[in-house]
Amino acid sequence: MLSGLDHLVITVTDISRAVDFYSRVLGLEVRYRDRERVDLLLGDIALRLHWTATDIEPRAATPTPGSLDLCLRSLLPLDEVQRHLEALDVEVELGPVSRQGATGPIESIYLRDPDGNLLELSRPLKETLE
Repeated sequence: MLSGLDHLVITVTDISRAVDFYSRVLGLEVRYRDRERVDLLLGDIALRLHWTATDIEPRAATPTPGSLDLCLRSLLPLDEVQRHLEALDVEVELGPVSRQGATGPIESIYLRDPDGNLLELSRPLKETLE
């Protein structure tokens, strides 16, 4: 019945601050819809930023900044991602650590966006042959 994810809404307190973080720190392309909604493009999926005080309907029953826990796949090795984050003074909260992803083992690092949303950046974990 379903074929995939089109967009995911992230509720934020400051659109400009969130756009800066997701574009500068994570390299996502920005598409402005209007002053209360911005799309951050991730392949064929959009992370849609909504401002907390929006009048847009319908919306989640309790749109809350900082309540999201999202795992994103990295194209780059995590050591490169960590060097990039360090250069930008973005704190890594945890990692690298081994986790289980949707399709198998992954290695992840964790950080937070300006609203406190937990972002897990992951790469497939290559199994070693003995």
